[in-house]
Amino acid sequence: MTFTELLAGAWQKNDSLLCVGLDPDPAKFPAHLENQPDAIFRFCAAIAAATADLACAFKPQIAYFAARRAEDQLEALIAHIHENHPGIPVILDAKRGDIGSTAEQYAIEAFERYRADAVTVNPYMGRDSVEPWLAYRDKGVILLCRTSNPGGSDLQFQKVGAGKTALYELVAAKVAKEWNTTGQCALVVGATFPAELARVREIVGDLPLLVPGIGAQGGDIEATVKAGRTANGTGLMINSSRAILYAGKGEDFADAAREVALATRDAINRYR
Repeated sequence: MTFTELLAGAWQKNDSLLCVGLDPDPAKFPAHLENQPDAIFRFCAAIAAATADLACAFKPQIAYFAARRAEDQLEALIAHIHENHPGIPVILDAKRGDIGSTAEQYAIEAFERYRADAVTVNPYMGRDSVEPWLAYRDKGVILLCRTSNPGGSDLQFQKVGAGKTALYELVAAKVAKEWNTTGQCALVVGATFPAELARVREIVGDLPLLVPGIGAQGGDIEATVKAGRTANGTGLMINSSRAILYAGKGEDFADAAREVALATRDAINRYR
């Protein structure tokens, strides 16, 4: 089953546009996980179990694992999610971007080593740097477009060509109309910029959008959903990480995470 098929199934089955980000920071873990050699895996697996019926995707951020030499726990986590929560796609948030020969190795890492269903990719180096990812036709390739951080405007809002098109608009159009020949592409567009989110939706039609920036980053749920939803009320993977992961600090942290995930999913659904 392809990434887009998995995503469409999860949207429908779980009645959810919520993507649960897995950014494990051991400094914020409950005390009972301290000094456990597999604490990162155990923490994330508990979050996944508590929220799997509320999510349309999980998104582990690779830096949180690699910084702590926990790549083996990332491999184990993705395998665990596939086995225990089938039908929920896993997006590896890696934001890779390099020349073709190097991109081939990164694609092997993401899709063959970690067995992610999709990966985030930086399009700055152009189509030939993206083609190795597109060669895995059952996988999702989610390209950065209008990111949620304030500094994204430094480049993404600059005018190109005849001076009427912003760089993020050019990326959106190229991905949707030229690069997405196999129907596996999606875009990253931040919830912190609802006007630009609406503009991207106008450009790309029903292309899926991964939307970070609600919760801790301050994006507004109502504005996000109204700007980015498709005509059938889907099309979005609205990511929340810290607000869900660290909702509780005790041994019942997963229950607390579920409460926030449920409230977030339901808040999203109110505006679909």
